Amino acid sequence: MISNWLSAALARRDIHYGWVMVAVTFFTSLISAGTVGAPGVFIVPLQHEFGWTTAEISSALSIRFILFGLMAPFAAALLNRYGLRNVTLSALLIVASALVTSLAMTQVWQLMLLWGVVIGIGTGMTALVLGATIAARWFAARRGLVVGILTASVATGQLVFLPLLAAITERMGWRIALGLICVMLGVSATAVLLLMRDRPGDLGLRPFGDEGTEPLAPPPPNTAPIMAAALGTLRDAAKQRVFWILFATFFICGASTNGLVQVHLIPMCLDFGIPQVQAASLLAAMGVFDFFGTIGSGWLSDRFDNRYLLFWYYGLRGLSLLFLPFTDFSFYGLSLFAMFYGLDWIATVPPTVRLTAQRFGPERANLVFGWIFAGHQLGAATAAFGAGLSRTLLATYLPAFFVAGALCVVAALIVLAISRPVKAVVA
Repeated sequence: MISNWLSAALARRDIHYGWVMVAVTFFTSLISAGTVGAPGVFIVPLQHEFGWTTAEISSALSIRFILFGLMAPFAAALLNRYGLRNVTLSALLIVASALVTSLAMTQVWQLMLLWGVVIGIGTGMTALVLGATIAARWFAARRGLVVGILTASVATGQLVFLPLLAAITERMGWRIALGLICVMLGVSATAVLLLMRDRPGDLGLRPFGDEGTEPLAPPPPNTAPIMAAALGTLRDAAKQRVFWILFATFFICGASTNGLVQVHLIPMCLDFGIPQVQAASLLAAMGVFDFFGTIGSGWLSDRFDNRYLLFWYYGLRGLSLLFLPFTDFSFYGLSLFAMFYGLDWIATVPPTVRLTAQRFGPERANLVFGWIFAGHQLGAATAAFGAGLSRTLLATYLPAFFVAGALCVVAALIVLAISRPVKAVVA
């Protein structure tokens, strides 16, 4: 296989294959996240072509956000049982099939089924849990940095493709833009098939930073039922106060990022006379700042108290959202917002992952984080629907942004209720 040849070639240059895993996962997450972020560009074209309301389209996106999140703990169990490559390839196939089918949709129920249910399940089969699993399995050192890099790929992918998709949609229609996404998913699936492996031991390696000399023995076959593994973890984690604090703050994280800004910033900018391509470029600028902000957050989370990092991240995000309506949507004001908000877009993930691993142990960290991430997507779904309803009933998105900013300030305060890190208490 290509992975065996490449691993041997890299070993001669003293490069660990774990970094290839990071690269292919980064690329896959980038493309998949672009799929998640694309509907923000399509809201207005769908309204013009089919006459659907913002609330109807937002309902489909809310379903997707909910399933995207609720799949996370089960995705962790699937990854543990069936392997990284098999689950990732299956997820990409499901998403691509739904997108191809949606090229012919004409009814709003088809939008809800394909873009809501099917894509929600497909993208949720990997989500952020894949990156957390890669970091845990392939790296004994620099895990925080790896989580930061792979998290950055998720958020950046949701944003950087938007100007290209917006330009294609404006010139050739939303179906051509959707076709481009399908092609990119095919390229991503090819990279996964050729390069992704489940564990370092598959290539005769130990995790990066592990000083042992012999490859790790493969773990015993995982035959635990998927539902039992996921629900059993939830039962045990729910007994700990820290779980509910992280769940609540991640709910607010979702409500103030991809559920609100990713979905509704472009149509809100159109309300203020800003062209769609320019609005999409604003989101892309946020993605660039987020890339550096999230990687920096991963570096910081390896060195400083993660509770205080979360306090600053949520507090500054809340202030930036409260500031947005006062920018008058000028170039200068929106540029300031893009910079400060972008640096903080998803910087909360590395500290949250590390706190989860500290409190619940490395073996169950991905399962517990899956449930915390479900809270993130429930928040995203709430904001996606709530902002769309605000636009439909009140003819403005601004109340939703004020509420999201205030919630971020609340999250900054309640995260301080987490006690200092202690030894994991859940086996």
